[in-house]
Amino acid sequence: MNLWLENQTGMESTLTSTYARVMSILSSLHNCFFGQSKTNARLNAIASYDQSNQLFKAFLSKEMMYSCALWDESEGGVRGDLDNGPTSGDLEAAQMRKIRHVLSQARIKPGDRILEFGSGWGALAIEAAKTLGCTVHTLTLSVEQKNLAEERIAASGLSHLITVHLMDYRDIPKSWKHSFDAFISIEMLEHVGSSYYSRYFKLVSFALKPRGATAVVSASTFPESRYSSYQPVDFMRKYMWPNSCLPSSGALIKAATPYFNLESVENHSAHYPRTLREWGRRLDRNLTQELVQSEYPGLRDIRSYDAFKKKWMYLFAYAGAGFAKGYITCHMLTFRREGDAPEICD
Repeated sequence: MNLWLENQTGMESTLTSTYARVMSILSSLHNCFFGQSKTNARLNAIASYDQSNQLFKAFLSKEMMYSCALWDESEGGVRGDLDNGPTSGDLEAAQMRKIRHVLSQARIKPGDRILEFGSGWGALAIEAAKTLGCTVHTLTLSVEQKNLAEERIAASGLSHLITVHLMDYRDIPKSWKHSFDAFISIEMLEHVGSSYYSRYFKLVSFALKPRGATAVVSASTFPESRYSSYQPVDFMRKYMWPNSCLPSSGALIKAATPYFNLESVENHSAHYPRTLREWGRRLDRNLTQELVQSEYPGLRDIRSYDAFKKKWMYLFAYAGAGFAKGYITCHMLTFRREGDAPEICD
């Protein structure tokens, strides 16, 4: 993967015929402009996340954050696993640092009401409720994620503070108008589609209080020079996340501008390769045929199981090289209401 990217062989140049190029353009146009209807969004969630929770437990940290961790010198930095070898608990520490950083950027205060698009398995909601007593409404389209998140929330004794909604973000109720102190969405925007960014931020603005509210979003992104509203079908879009469409930070800022002021932009790209390497090691160590074959009957055949596991290992290597070489990026954006001061300064 490194060799491929170092030779600047882009996705488009790997297509071997005019027909393939045309079909790729048509497919990507459909995916980015029309592919995120509510029906397709639900189907995409089924394909991407309504898989075996045992599969995700096999490679995620105990918090089950399926997003870029943040590494510092406590774990040897972004190359600590390569320079000194991986250490038990490193991923957990880096993921918890990410959660707490997001909550800090969102200016979360004790007792705040938080709206989250993209529940995952409840990690951020649990931390906000447990440490700050926040009330959290979090949305997902994945039945499997919702079920496990609610189990984890109940086990933490936080069911009275956290509600997991099986809901498309476009269906938030009118009663939520100006109800929330903060909005958070971690690596969910990849599934929104370029034609929906403006609507997305309009709904965020609808739900947040008119003053003193903060929105924090993060996403895997394309650099501005490579971003396009149509994107060719590649390995990730075909096999892992159907209809996904990576935004650019600029496209998101433009969509948010009518409703918010940009407070900060952070590029976490350097932190993703190590996150992916850690996931790969854990998957290789923990995933077994017995663990997943009850939920994937087709994997009872050893050759099918080997192909399934290799697909995930390939994903981690493929994405890791992309982040390391700048082919894709990972941005976190913080927005505040117009007129809100960043902090008390007079």
